[in-house]
Amino acid sequence: MQKFIGYRCSLCGAEYAPDEVTYTCPKDGGNLDVVLDYAALKRRGAADLILADAPSLWRYLPLLPVGDPNGRGTPLRAAGWTPMFSPASLARQLGLRRLWVKDESPNPTASFKDRASAVVVARAREIGAEVVVTASTGNAGAALAGMAAAVGHKAVIFAPKTAPPAKIAQLRVFGAEVLLVDGNYDAAFDLSIEAAEAFGWYCRNTGYNPFTAEGKKTAAFEIWEQVSAMSDQPSAGSRRISVFVSVGDGNIISGIHKGFKDLQALGLLDSIGGMPRIFGVQSEQSAAIANTYAAGTEDIQPVHATTLADSISVDLPRDGVRAVRAARQTGGAYLTVSDEAILKAIPALGRVGIFAEPAGATAYAGLVKAVAEGLITPEDPVVVINTGSGLKDVKSAMRAAGEAPVIEPTLDAVRKMVG
Repeated sequence: MQKFIGYRCSLCGAEYAPDEVTYTCPKDGGNLDVVLDYAALKRRGAADLILADAPSLWRYLPLLPVGDPNGRGTPLRAAGWTPMFSPASLARQLGLRRLWVKDESPNPTASFKDRASAVVVARAREIGAEVVVTASTGNAGAALAGMAAAVGHKAVIFAPKTAPPAKIAQLRVFGAEVLLVDGNYDAAFDLSIEAAEAFGWYCRNTGYNPFTAEGKKTAAFEIWEQVSAMSDQPSAGSRRISVFVSVGDGNIISGIHKGFKDLQALGLLDSIGGMPRIFGVQSEQSAAIANTYAAGTEDIQPVHATTLADSISVDLPRDGVRAVRAARQTGGAYLTVSDEAILKAIPALGRVGIFAEPAGATAYAGLVKAVAEGLITPEDPVVVINTGSGLKDVKSAMRAAGEAPVIEPTLDAVRKMVG
C-alpha cells in the first residue's frame, strides 16, 4: 500500500507529490507536513497498524513514510520504544495523582534525536543519497552519526565549537566527518544547508527536512500505547493527558503534535481521553517560541540564546510556527524557566533514578512551574519527556550535583559525615 501520498505546507497549505519537493515549501519556505493516506490506514484497523513484535519505533512502520530500512541487528533498528516510569515520590512532591516520565536516554546514542535520524537514514537509503549532513549542538549529530554508522552510510556534521566535548567525541567515535564552526548553532545550520546544496548531500536538519518530525512523532504513538495500557488509566472521557517537552528549534514538540494528530485522524485517541494538551518549556535565555506564543502571533523573532541547556539553545527556531501551534491548538501553553531551575531539576530527576541532561530536565522544571501557577491540578495526568542522558553534559551534571566531600581514610571521618 502506498501510505505516503505527499506533503502539505504548514504556512500556505500548498500540496506537493512525494517526488516534487525535498525540504521546505518552494513558495514561502514553510515547513512541510508529511501526508499519509489516512482513509486507507483507517480501514486496516488499529491491530494492523502496530507490529507488536518490534520493540522499537519500527513497530509503527505502517504509520511511517518510509519502507523497512533493513539494517536488522543494528542500532538503526533499536531507536524508540523507550520506557515510561511512574516516580511516586515526584508525584507526591508535586501533589499529582498520575505522573509519568518518558525517558529517552536508553536510545542507542542516548537521546530523543535517534528517532529522527533513524527515519532520515532510512529515507536516504531509499532515495540513494550517499552522504547525509546535519547541523547540531551534539545530540542530532550523534544520532545521525550512530544511525549512519550502523548501516555503513557517510555522515557529515557541522557543530558549533562550543558544543560539549562529550558530544563531539561521540560524533567522532561513530566515524562521522565533524566540522566545528566558529559560531553558534544557527551559523552551523546555515552552513550545512549551503554545503548540502553545493555537494549534493542529503540534509537532515531539523525544522528543514520533513522526515525528522516523522521520526519524532513516534514518541506520541508510544505515549498513546503505553498510557492506554496503564491499569489505573480511566476510560475515555476522563481528563486529557498533559505532555511536557523541552523546546529549542521546535521540531520535537511539532513532531509529537503530528503523532497525536495522526492518531486523531485514525480515531485512536479515545483510550487516553482525546487529544493531549502539549506544554512547551524553554529556558528564559532561549525563549523565541515562548515569546511568540505569549504575544499571540506566529511571527517568530530571533533572540540571543545563552542558556546552558545547549540542546535547546537556538537564536532563530526553524520550526517555530508549528511549535507554537502544538501548544495553542491543544489547549496547552508555553512556560519559561531559569537556568537555575533547570539545574535544580537535574538532581530532582536523579533521585528517582533518571539521569537527564539540562535540556531533558527543562521539561520537568516546566512542570514544577505549571503546578505552582495552577496550570496543572492534582487530577491532571502528566507525562514529562526527558530528551537525553545526563552523560551528554557531565559538566552541567557536576554543577547541579555539587562537589562531593573529601575525607580522611578513617572510620571516624565517615562517622562525622554520616552522623
